[in-house]
Amino acid sequence: MTHFDTSGLQPAQDRLTEQGIDVVRLGYADLIGVDRGRDVLVNRFSRTVGSGVAFCRSVFGTTPRGGVVDFEGGLSAGLPDVQAFPDLDTLLPVPWEPGVAHCIADVFNPDGTPSQESPRYVLRQICEQFTELGLTPVVGPELEFYVLEESKESPSGWKRYGEGTGNVYTSGLKGDPENVLLDALRQLGNYGIDVISANHEFSSGQFEINLWHSEALDAADRAHRFKDAIKELARRRGQLATFMPKPFNDEGGSGYHLHFSIADADGTPLFHDPSDPHGLSPLARHAIGGILAHAPAIAALSNPTINSYKRFGPDTLAPWLIDWGLDNRSAMVRIPPERGSGTRLELRLGDASANSYLAVASMLAAALLGIRNKIEPPEPLVGYGYDDTKSEKLPQSLSEALDALEQDKELADLLGEPLVNAFLAYKRDEVERFRTWITDWEFHEYTYHI
Repeated sequence: MTHFDTSGLQPAQDRLTEQGIDVVRLGYADLIGVDRGRDVLVNRFSRTVGSGVAFCRSVFGTTPRGGVVDFEGGLSAGLPDVQAFPDLDTLLPVPWEPGVAHCIADVFNPDGTPSQESPRYVLRQICEQFTELGLTPVVGPELEFYVLEESKESPSGWKRYGEGTGNVYTSGLKGDPENVLLDALRQLGNYGIDVISANHEFSSGQFEINLWHSEALDAADRAHRFKDAIKELARRRGQLATFMPKPFNDEGGSGYHLHFSIADADGTPLFHDPSDPHGLSPLARHAIGGILAHAPAIAALSNPTINSYKRFGPDTLAPWLIDWGLDNRSAMVRIPPERGSGTRLELRLGDASANSYLAVASMLAAALLGIRNKIEPPEPLVGYGYDDTKSEKLPQSLSEALDALEQDKELADLLGEPLVNAFLAYKRDEVERFRTWITDWEFHEYTYHI
């Protein structure tokens, strides 16, 4: 068995009871970032979770349509168990579910070893390699999403909430006629995940909520919870919140931007250098260089769906090329204008469908390789960044990105072979299922004239 410290369980159970909480929702992220969990009664919490809560290992590889994708140790091994243990530091009351608290779990194999398919474990391992260098990665997530409401007229059964053009960065009822965003911001503000601001985005029914920066694992935990919370809050209103990258042909996609910097062991920021022409330290430049060098592989984890690559392209404000720029939103890596302690990079590559742990882990792994190998970035982009004669294109399909991940042995080694192999198997199954599926586009394009 794992050496899980059970000494804190009974005190945690007693505190929960004092707070009027009778259920703990114990959850962890699967490969695509879905929160898989069980509800545990608090009056039996210490006893129930002390030796781990069993889950089928193949839950990591369960598809949105309910299929089970095989990976080593999964379906072909007879669907064995893993055990989930609560990280008690993550216990938080859920404001909109009276009597319920959520707790993030760490997942272990029955022999006590960590589950290496666990996205949280993978990120933790990357963070520990920074710690060995006396460094602390700091991340601030920004996520966009759409809110939809039911519609009998729409072929999909859903339409965009609050339809109206030109509402980017508007507040109030103009772009949010039922105060959906305002109510969500207030609920999330009471959840302890450190959301800081919210705004209407470019497209109808599209919103963005920003989270404060913190150490990378904590930031990914908060982002993971945020996505699940947004969807739950929408369901309570009879709506659907979606982090699908590009749900509509006539509107833009939803991004997942990561603000990233590094501090030393004492918390001193390390990305600023006033003597550099751009105000960037060698550490910052090398982190940028590593992210650019490994961008095609990062794309597989930051843009992990078939739909992701319909968000890319010229004039989309989504990246298309592997480049970086100074306060340039058309670049894949943007350096915001703040310097001093605010010096950071913004990786704009990811889309909203990304698993928070894997998006952060792949960025950190690439940055770490850049730091170790002292990779210098090219000159920064000047102007509008969609000229493919200046920089290489990002992968243009999920298949291309998966091939890039498989071929990037340095990055794959840092992320771990079990995770990478499981992810490749899962996503190649998705590619194959899509390849053989007849789409509405094909039907409308061909049936009448052919």
